[in-house]
Formats: sequence, C-alpha cells, structure tokens
Amino acid sequence: MHHDPVIPGLGAIATATSGAIRGVPLSNGEPAPTLAEALAAIGDAETWIEVKALPEQADQLLLRTIDAAPASGRCAVHSFDHGIVTRLGAARPGLRRGVLSNVYPRDPAVLMRAAGATVLWQDWRLIDAELVDTVHRTEGEIIAWTVNDTGAARRLAALGVDALCGNYPDRLRIG
Repeated sequence: MHHDPVIPGLGAIATATSGAIRGVPLSNGEPAPTLAEALAAIGDAETWIEVKALPEQADQLLLRTIDAAPASGRCAVHSFDHGIVTRLGAARPGLRRGVLSNVYPRDPAVLMRAAGATVLWQDWRLIDAELVDTVHRTEGEIIAWTVNDTGAARRLAALGVDALCGNYPDRLRIG
C-alpha cells in the first residue's frame, strides 16, 4: 500500500512486484504495509481506500481484503477512476463509495449517481457554499481533500463539508 505512483529508488509501483515494493523501506525504516496490514493496524476506524488503478481481475481480491478487515463494514472505496468505483459497486452494492474530483462538477449528483457513489471527494480549493448545498440536497456527502491549512479547514467546516482529509491531522482540529 502506497500513495504515490513512484517509489524513489525503485520506480513505478504499477510495474513492480510486491516483494520489490516491500524491499524499499519507508522513511521510518519500515516496509510499505499491505492493505491487509494497514487495515489491521487501523482497527475499527472508518477507512477510505483510494484505488489508483485496479485491473478487473483484482476486484475480488480487494473485496476479500476488505471483508477480512477488523471493521469491514467501516471500509469504503473512492477513486478518480469512476469506472472502478462503478465496478466495485456492481460486485458489492452495499460497499460505501465515493468519487474523487479535481474539477468543479457541473452536476455533482449526476457524477455521483453514475458511479453509484454517495460521497463526492472534492479538491478543497474548488468547494463553495453552492456545491456543498447541491451535494447535500441530493442526500450526498462532500469530503474536502487535501486540506493542510487550518484557515482553509475552518472555512470549509463553516461551509458544512462532511469531512476533511489532510496530511497533517493537527491542522484539521478546528473545534
């Protein structure tokens, strides 16, 4: 499990084996965890799994990994590739799903509905009151990503976003 598409010293994750990936230590010296290891460490917390790429033949492996998690019912998936979200939803209709967006959606309800998602993960810089209201009117949720500034976090919370995602949790404590 790794966020970036390339691992320094190794290259592109998409062409690397899991053994090669685990052979390159993270900045703390530990190997990159598998998804199963990460879910075990997270425990019963709500967990969104961002799927960067997933060949269709790996869908069931991902779903089995989620099923084996300590809190499988609190796991959800989201992706910029809305086709993956659609596919996983077809295989598992009860799986909570979201779509990632880095453009201002003209009709967020259509965007979410097309993928079977109930959550819009929106670039925080493109969130305004109208977008939040539109998503909420459709009974959807909106999560702002990647918020690394306390002032931005306060503004987004005031707008009514449902959650904030950032690299520095201490900067998101606004209450």
